Amino acid sequence: MKKVAAEPYRDIDFSKAKRGPVIAVEPGKTKISIRVDNTIIEYFREQVERAGTGNYQTLMNDALVAFIQQRSVIDAVRLVVREEMSAPRAKPRQARARAISA
Repeated sequence: MKKVAAEPYRDIDFSKAKRGPVIAVEPGKTKISIRVDNTIIEYFREQVERAGTGNYQTLMNDALVAFIQQRSVIDAVRLVVREEMSAPRAKPRQARARAISA
């Protein structure tokens, strides 16, 4: 194993330093820590490698947003189908015409 020399001591003045992140946080985003299966991380990292650019975390976020949007569309369709199925049905005109002539 290669030995690495420690950096010599430097006298750095932190009296005018500001606490907090160096990069401003994007509005609408929250930093969290979660546990995700290794296969999930590998999949999204491979997608970034194939594209040649990007960020696997952004791809994960995009996938979650797409899932939520898909779920909301599915829920909306289910609601409409339920409303249509529960609405009283009118008799078709041909059936009424036959009933009247009989």
